[in-house]
Amino acid sequence: MKKPSIGKMLSYIHRFNQKELASILKPFDIGGGGHHNYLKAILSNPGLNQDQLTNELKFDKATTTRCVKQLEEAGYVYRSVDSSDRRSYLLYPTQKAKDFEPVLKRILDEFSLQMTNCLSESDKQQFADLLKKIYDSKQG
Repeated sequence: MKKPSIGKMLSYIHRFNQKELASILKPFDIGGGGHHNYLKAILSNPGLNQDQLTNELKFDKATTTRCVKQLEEAGYVYRSVDSSDRRSYLLYPTQKAKDFEPVLKRILDEFSLQMTNCLSESDKQQFADLLKKIYDSKQG
């Protein structure tokens, strides 16, 4: 029997994760494709610009622009021109986003628990450690 590819399994898990999260977050008008990651980053770092957001989340500029636009249209984020660089926008969470933050945290925490409920605590820790080790090796 052929051993499954680690990359393929990670890809399957990622796609499942994104599809399920998109469904859960749809009633809150938060799109799929990692929009929740953008919102979390902006909530954690009010005033960062789109380039910083792109670098922090490891997405491309076009994806960042689309996600920020959608979050802005949904009323979660607003942009302000950077006074030190008029070509750049600083991103801030709205009150709607701040009010939603504990709900988002609960949703993501519960989702993580559901994703890993088949693992023991030691398996979860080992799995997280191994993923971090692989990730760190690619940052070189």
